[in-house]
Amino acid sequence: MATPTSRLIIREQPITVTFYREPLAEGVELKMMEIPAGAFDMGSPDDEEGRRDDEGPVHRVQVPRFFMGQYPVTQAQWRVVAGWDAVERELKPDSANFKGADRPVENVSWHDAVEFCARLAKHTRRDYRLPSEAEWEYACRAGTTTPFYFGETLTTDLANYNGNSTYGDGVKGEYRQTTSPVGSLNAPNAFGLCDMH
Repeated sequence: MATPTSRLIIREQPITVTFYREPLAEGVELKMMEIPAGAFDMGSPDDEEGRRDDEGPVHRVQVPRFFMGQYPVTQAQWRVVAGWDAVERELKPDSANFKGADRPVENVSWHDAVEFCARLAKHTRRDYRLPSEAEWEYACRAGTTTPFYFGETLTTDLANYNGNSTYGDGVKGEYRQTTSPVGSLNAPNAFGLCDMH
């Protein structure tokens, strides 16, 4: 199967990212972004603000090519897959506190997420799994070395978190007290991924 590509403007430079669409039901699909093989320095430097002891030491990691969803799994996507035959365990089709088809699924366990991937793999005959910690960090950083893929600090214009807390030179911001529709707050990183922070 040919893999379609799309041109995105990221950090004011056109890049080409490769992806495929995985249809789940009428009007519901996953957009799977290709994360190219590469190497990066995993972990946080000793002087990074908010660094915990388990985030170091910084070490070089090689990551093979893989695919990752462009957005967190939405409630609409979860509902579809939860309706498919179980592989190992049942899934609640609607566990979210903050309702919305385009909002991220929440209140699911690691075991539930593994079951979601197992059902996708069985249904599509493709390899679906959760990313490793190294794959996730590599995909999130997308070639950057700053604490966030969009720079040195975090603001509530870029991510949904308790805006009463600040990081670095950030200022206090909005505290939404709810989830946000996927892809609604920040531009994709260099690998085309959104909502990584």
